[in-house]
Amino acid sequence: MRDVVIVGSGPAGYTAAIYSARADLSPLVIAGSVDAGGELMKTTEVENFPGFPGGILGPELITNLQEQAEKFGAEIVYDDVTNLELSGDIKKVTLASGEVVEARAVILSTGSAYRMLGVAGEDRLMGHGLSACATCDGFFFRNKNVAVVGGGDSAMEEATFLTRFADTVTVIHRRDTLRASKIMQERAFANPKISFIWNAEVTELVGDDAVSGAVLRDTVTGETRTIDLDGLFVAIGNDPRTELVKDQIELTPTGFIAVDGRTSRTTLPGVFAAGDVLDPTYRQAITAAGSGCVAALDAEHYLANIEAVAPVAVAS
Repeated sequence: MRDVVIVGSGPAGYTAAIYSARADLSPLVIAGSVDAGGELMKTTEVENFPGFPGGILGPELITNLQEQAEKFGAEIVYDDVTNLELSGDIKKVTLASGEVVEARAVILSTGSAYRMLGVAGEDRLMGHGLSACATCDGFFFRNKNVAVVGGGDSAMEEATFLTRFADTVTVIHRRDTLRASKIMQERAFANPKISFIWNAEVTELVGDDAVSGAVLRDTVTGETRTIDLDGLFVAIGNDPRTELVKDQIELTPTGFIAVDGRTSRTTLPGVFAAGDVLDPTYRQAITAAGSGCVAALDAEHYLANIEAVAPVAVAS
C-alpha cells in the first residue's frame, strides 16, 4: 500500500514528488513510458525558470527535478497508467505491465497535449515540416518561409519567436480579428517579417517527405487555394489529458480537472491535481511546479487527517 501515487511527471509531478518525499510519504511517480518529463523534454532553452539566470535546457531541468525527488526517496517508474479506480478510501492504479498499485492518495499531473488540425497529411508530415512547438523546432527553419495557424497569444508568441530564424512568417487565422492580448497583437503587427491571412483555415498539408505547402479554405467564400511553405506550426491550444478520469471526477466546461478554489482538491476525496491538466491559462513550468507543491501539501494534510480520525484498536 502506497501513501501517494503521482500519475505523470514534468515540473508538477516531480515537484509533488519532492514535497511528498520530504514529508516521508515515499511517493511513487508513474512517469510514463514515452512522455516522461512532459512538454519540457521537447523544449530547448528555458530562460524564465527562477534560479537559472543563464537559462537551462528543458531536459536538463527535468533531470534535475527528477534527481532531487529521488534524493529524498521518491520512486520513479517508466510505465503507463491504463486504468484508475479513484472512488473509495483505497485507490487502484493499473499499469500497462499489469501491476495494480494501491494508494491512499493520488496526485494527477498528466499534463496536456498540443491540439492539432486533424487534416489530410498531418500524421505523415508531423516532424517533417509540421510542428506544434516553435521553440523546439524553429532553428531548423532558418531562412525558410513558414506559417503559424492560430489567433491567440500562443500563436503570436510562436510567430514572433520564429522571426529569429525564418525569412517570412505568415499567420493563418480563421477569423478577421485576433484573440491574442493587445500587447501580443501589437508586437506581431509591428514585426516586418510577419504577415496575415485572414478568414482562412488549413484543410490539407502538401508534401511527400516534407511540408511544401498547405491548402487553405476561405471561411467566408468557401474558395480554396494552395500556398507554398517550408514549414507549418500549429498553435490552436492544448487538450488536457483526462481520458482516464473524465468519468470519475468533475471537469470544467473546457475539459480541465476542476479543483476547489486555490487548492488541488478534486471532487473525490484523496484525489488531487497539479499542472497543466487543471490550468488552461498560464501553462508555465513555474506555475506547474507551484501547483505540484500545493498538491503534495494537500495530500499530506489529507493523509494526516485520516490518521487522526482512524479508530483506535482496543486490546481485548
